[in-house]
Amino acid sequence: MPGNSSQQFEVAQQGFAAQEAELAVMRQRLLATVITRMATGTADIDEAVELDRKFRLVFIRCHFAGTSGTAQLTLSVDSATGSAYDARLFAVTLAGTNKDVNLRIGDGDLHEPSPWTLQAGDSVRIQWTNPDSGNITWGLEVGLALAS
Repeated sequence: MPGNSSQQFEVAQQGFAAQEAELAVMRQRLLATVITRMATGTADIDEAVELDRKFRLVFIRCHFAGTSGTAQLTLSVDSATGSAYDARLFAVTLAGTNKDVNLRIGDGDLHEPSPWTLQAGDSVRIQWTNPDSGNITWGLEVGLALAS
């Protein structure tokens, strides 16, 4: 019987190893999935996006249409840890009609540790003061992915 137990143990170990490999592939797929949050309007942009667990910012895309005008668009972190940890992440000086925003975080910044990774409870805040409120329409897309 010892040989039998040994074989059973070996088979169980192989099964666990296969299961662990399958879980690792599933984790990688999950971490590569981009969740897109969208908003649109004709007033100022003051949007906050978050996930209920650790996440990373993948992209920001914003299109503007209507009368002419530009203003600064800022990205900041609103930290769940408190205002002492809030920080500006990025600013686009001239955003508006004929000046769309297309920010894609580079592949080198998508791996941990990344300055674009936020903790559960943190939010990314996007702000822009519409220079011609009601006459410039904007469409905002924010890509987020789960982080390990």
